[in-house]
Amino acid sequence: MARMLYTISGTGAVVLWGLLALLSVRTQSFGAFQLLTVCFSWAFLIMLLSRWLRKQPILKPPRMPIKSWLTHFTGLFGFHLCYFFAIRFAPAIEVSLIAYLWPLLLGVFVAQPGARISACVAGLIGFCGSAYLISNDNGMSIRGEYIVGYGLALACAFIWSGYSWMLTRLNGGSDDIGWAALLVAIAAYLAHLILEPNVWDFTLSEWLFAMLLGLGPVGGAFFMWDAGMKRGNRSLLAALSFTTPVISTLALFFAGLTALNHAVVVALVLIISAALLSQRRPPANY
Repeated sequence: MARMLYTISGTGAVVLWGLLALLSVRTQSFGAFQLLTVCFSWAFLIMLLSRWLRKQPILKPPRMPIKSWLTHFTGLFGFHLCYFFAIRFAPAIEVSLIAYLWPLLLGVFVAQPGARISACVAGLIGFCGSAYLISNDNGMSIRGEYIVGYGLALACAFIWSGYSWMLTRLNGGSDDIGWAALLVAIAAYLAHLILEPNVWDFTLSEWLFAMLLGLGPVGGAFFMWDAGMKRGNRSLLAALSFTTPVISTLALFFAGLTALNHAVVVALVLIISAALLSQRRPPANY
């Protein structure tokens, strides 16, 4: 029962990531690192609020080993750093597609020894579903001039899958995510000062959506993903992660910002098939 609840928590993170595009549309006036500063600051505040509700010392410093600090910082900040620079050097569609290899890699990383082949096949099926939806009618073409962007996008895939796998090896609690978020917010702010105009004149609506991003897909979701990776059904979560672009498309559709087509159905069929295959048990001799 407990494992199911943690799996639901990880699934909640996937759902929140599916809302990223919808919320991001409302925060386009922010610089990329400026927005990260705001979002990860909210993630830190989530941790402080959680401590207050649990009647724990709010500002008690963390007891994280250097391995945990490096893991969280590399995963959270490294992924976004590579992604933001990737879309400077290559079209966003191709970058998103390459970066979306991470659930496939994660499925292989967390699979039991006897199930790695089926995990790889499931990952390929799920990736095909996501790829079909992302690239459908978007005129995608892989070109040599974008090799730097492609390389950075591939780094995103390895960073996030590696970070997610490393979460299964760390023993810290959810507070670790909050303290790491503070470090990421500081790093993002420094990057903002170096790379972006230091302008903070935004509308109340834009601040509201930035707050929602921090409470949801770029903040709160990381706490939920941490719980899912540490104590939930990791193989299933890896497969379900492919539903993020489907959820994103549906959210944009219900908000009246995009249209639906057959690609959503095709993607769903392939992703559900991948999820079922990922749950196939390895042979008994394993």
